[in-house]
Amino acid sequence: MVLYKTTLSTPRLVLRPFSRADADMVAELAGDALIADTTLNIPHPYLPEMAVKWINSQPKKLAANTEQHFAVTEKDSGYLLGACGLVFCFPHQRAELGYWIGRLYWNQGYATEALQALVRYAFLDLNLHRLQAYYLTRNPASGRVMAKAGFKHEGSFPKHLLKNGVFEDVEYCGLLRNDYLLSR
Repeated sequence: MVLYKTTLSTPRLVLRPFSRADADMVAELAGDALIADTTLNIPHPYLPEMAVKWINSQPKKLAANTEQHFAVTEKDSGYLLGACGLVFCFPHQRAELGYWIGRLYWNQGYATEALQALVRYAFLDLNLHRLQAYYLTRNPASGRVMAKAGFKHEGSFPKHLLKNGVFEDVEYCGLLRNDYLLSR
């Protein structure tokens, strides 16, 4: 049985479960066309009912040991800044990591801080062996965030993802538990 933590803390952030009360803010932040444009899976427009459906699906996914997502919130204000999460493959002791931060909060270190907390949780609490993540080649800022969290670039996938009718190039990164532990 996996023992999940429900809340992770950093100096400036609290990563917590999403609640229905977050739906409007999730829709507002994720509904920004630039968020959809720079992420692999967020559609545009992203409507409030889509946020409600996604939030409502989270407890079942966690209970099934398939996914765990956190609301990235500012510690002092409680304000929602974005999301981060893990999609598990427990038979192989790995997970795919993903995240997004609302455009108003870019370039303030929030994505890096959230990602570092998620990596620490995945390796130290969930005892995973490997984390992997993808980003669009044309979004190198996401690659820099991953590098700051210790991820290594492992490959490129030309024309790997069909997004808005265009095949996009994707970069693939990974991080092994042993490498993470050695870097601490």
